[in-house]
Amino acid sequence: MRTGAAAGHDGYYHEAVTYASPEELLAVAVPFLLGGVEAGEPTVVAFGERNAALLRAALPADSGVSFLSGGDMYARPAAAIRSYRELLASYLAGGAGQIRIIGELDPVVFGPTWDWWARYESAINHAYDDFPLWSMCAYDTRVTPDPVLEDVLRTHPRVATADGRHVPSVGYVEPKAYLTERRSVPPDPLQATTPLVELTDPTPAEARHAVQGADRGQVPADEVEDLVVAVSETVTNALRHGEPPARFRIWTGDDRIVVEISDTGDGPDDPFVGLLPTGDGARGGLGLWITYQACNHVALSRERGAFTLRLTAGNPHGPGRPVG
Repeated sequence: MRTGAAAGHDGYYHEAVTYASPEELLAVAVPFLLGGVEAGEPTVVAFGERNAALLRAALPADSGVSFLSGGDMYARPAAAIRSYRELLASYLAGGAGQIRIIGELDPVVFGPTWDWWARYESAINHAYDDFPLWSMCAYDTRVTPDPVLEDVLRTHPRVATADGRHVPSVGYVEPKAYLTERRSVPPDPLQATTPLVELTDPTPAEARHAVQGADRGQVPADEVEDLVVAVSETVTNALRHGEPPARFRIWTGDDRIVVEISDTGDGPDDPFVGLLPTGDGARGGLGLWITYQACNHVALSRERGAFTLRLTAGNPHGPGRPVG
């Protein structure tokens, strides 16, 4: 039997939890989790260490709640969607009629990489439509910047409150509208310097060679290899589906490699391409899905007369120093 806000609800139910104290978080999370266990539903927590410990202490011993590592689940947006879909499918195969999950992002993503996590929060309103999932995403208002909180309300249809209410988010924007908004993404600080490489309409082979030449050992070898694959896919998409000219630039720092690929088109027609797996032949779908899996940050910018992807291998969070 379903209880609370999801009673009688079929499919996916996505809520935000904004809290300003441990007590407020527990006031929402504990009833949510215990209600799931009582109803015989798979009930899961994907928090960082501090809040996971807080919840463990507040729940009864052997509560039946499963704990995942939030850091592992939320390494990259597309990988998180893939991992959750696999987890949900396993529960469904086991006969689950309803599944509950509460998770949180590491506050480090509220900085330079927030743009793609905001797109993740919007996209997952449809990523799990084929699963009976009630999910909550927790945000601590003491450490979450105001612009991030604004995006949280725009990407979650409802908000769960500490006093037990489940209310509509007045700022909610449907994913197709949110994901196609024309917006510019703040540049990486390395982009204030002269690019190491700048090419026009490069072949995928030329782009791969340029990335390999930019490797100075500042990024783990497997991440460089992933970036080479992502760049090849992205350049192929720009040449095949974009509008010429396609511009390709590389910057290198002491802790990352940054690649930007742009063309003069409008970008993919499907706003979910890259974040959600696609098997319907969507333009550039498989290439962008691979790219989102491979890079530590993918920034997407849609402006008039330009569609730009910025790919980062290495550390996308710190300023770093340019490497000549």
